[in-house]
Amino acid sequence: MTVHALPSVAAHRAVALSTAAAWEPPQLQTADDIARLQPAFARALGRDFDLAALAGRLCPVLLENGEVAVFAVKDYTEGDQIEEVERMVRARGYRLAQVPRYQLPAPLLLMIARGQLAEPACAGRGKERQEERASALAAMFLDIVRWGVAQGASDVHINVNRRRAACEIRYTIGGEYVSTERFAGLSNATLLEVLAVAWMDVRGGNGAVFDPALEQQGRIGLDIDGVPIVLRWASLAADAGPSVCLRILRLDATANADLLALGYLPTQVETLARAREREGGAIVLAGVVGSGKSTTIATLMRGIAPTRKAITLEDPVEYVIDNALQNTLGGALAESAWPAFDAKLKTIKRSAMNDLLIGEIRDADTGRAFMDLAGSGVSLYTTTHAAGAVLIPERLASDSIGVSRDFLATPGILKLLVYQTLLPRLCSHCSLPVDSLWSRSAGSGKRPEWQAWLKRLQHEFLLDPDALRVRNAAGCSACRRPQLPELNGIAGRSVAAEMLEPERVDGFLERVRTRDNVGLKRQAEAAGPTAWRSEAARGALARDCALYKVSRGEVDPRVLLRRFDFPAVLPAQSAGPGGGGHG
Repeated sequence: MTVHALPSVAAHRAVALSTAAAWEPPQLQTADDIARLQPAFARALGRDFDLAALAGRLCPVLLENGEVAVFAVKDYTEGDQIEEVERMVRARGYRLAQVPRYQLPAPLLLMIARGQLAEPACAGRGKERQEERASALAAMFLDIVRWGVAQGASDVHINVNRRRAACEIRYTIGGEYVSTERFAGLSNATLLEVLAVAWMDVRGGNGAVFDPALEQQGRIGLDIDGVPIVLRWASLAADAGPSVCLRILRLDATANADLLALGYLPTQVETLARAREREGGAIVLAGVVGSGKSTTIATLMRGIAPTRKAITLEDPVEYVIDNALQNTLGGALAESAWPAFDAKLKTIKRSAMNDLLIGEIRDADTGRAFMDLAGSGVSLYTTTHAAGAVLIPERLASDSIGVSRDFLATPGILKLLVYQTLLPRLCSHCSLPVDSLWSRSAGSGKRPEWQAWLKRLQHEFLLDPDALRVRNAAGCSACRRPQLPELNGIAGRSVAAEMLEPERVDGFLERVRTRDNVGLKRQAEAAGPTAWRSEAARGALARDCALYKVSRGEVDPRVLLRRFDFPAVLPAQSAGPGGGGHG
């Protein structure tokens, strides 16, 4: 391997004196340049010195011969700051290298300062060892993701915590935030390296390298055992270290193809189909993060007639919709992503489409797009974050989105408003009768409270106690998960939804116009606590939909306490996934 000779300080200074120009330090542009240094680069010393705000601009480094050089970005290779760093180096007993200063581009300096560049050129095999190390780290990242995919996780959470010896890897599975012993004990330093290597494959991200001190977003495309996967990356610069959430998006066209299978009631499916077939207006689906909104929208749109042209704008595409022309938008935090959105929108409006999906209405840009398209005769589908169907107009009219209330109150704009949440579905093979809450010795320590609570539930909502079932924490062969005991007794999740058609509800649009949210809520709840018993009425409120599923023994009644504002006594014992455990 040819070693590039780097000129000595004396040679540089001689040139500087002869030309009356300032001395310029050698430039290192790439990791290969670092690997060719002689004496070889050993490690960064930034953490050994209190550099404060200079940490991303200057970094002292230890060389193989024990001397120290200072890596700096262009504007900091001279001046008081770098001289002070050199003084600190000498005060620690180090000797400055013959070439004491090098100029680096900011991304490369950041990688070195963060410890994200493996040790180069030791024993003549630096580059090869770096490649081997990077390959091992990439394989570790793939293993973390593969395990989540195999367990049906919706999210992977990689939490670095410098206050502890080990990091934390968790998954969202069945709506629960759970951990596994499989990845316990991994060091924070190793996980930071894993994240740095993984970021190299990110597309549409903000930042050339992974920076633990910044919020970053992007996406990674993977193939996991033949299944195409997109990971939506969102990193949070928490005080103790970065927390990276990876949303797992399975690009599987055949998944979740039936609204009934998702948990929608037959009357609700009819309402959704009626709204889909009617041209013009907006179908808006609301819920909290992870409530399955995108799954429902994709399932609904797959039923669009082939004689209609459907287009989507998503950030990113989450599910394949074979009968739609799907478009992924850049998901960076930078404002530069929005000109691309506007350009797509202008082209789409000239594309003679019948149906359009805007993945989420979340800010002023998507709010303007909603106003532009909802009244144009196009059938619009979208999602947003709201705590109920009647609260969707308030969310759209909020200061952060800015859709006009007069516009929302115009007939024909809001075609259908839907809110959904996901409830843990009990395993039908091992669920327990509800009286096990107070009759079993292994049950809750608050048995009288549970019994009193159930009596109140029976009285107010006319539930049959003989039909109610609760979760079995021991599980059975059909549902037991040895690595995730928190999920024993649960067999997937089921939608509990509510929906309303604004033009079919007397006075609804006028209340939207005047911001009468109290009146809207009172109107929605007017049917009373036993509406769930009526097939025609139980789809109007998610609470009634949930009560119906509780009455059939499909859902643990204690889930109601977690998801809805129930006028009931809350027992002291935590319910856990699906409402706590017995066994």
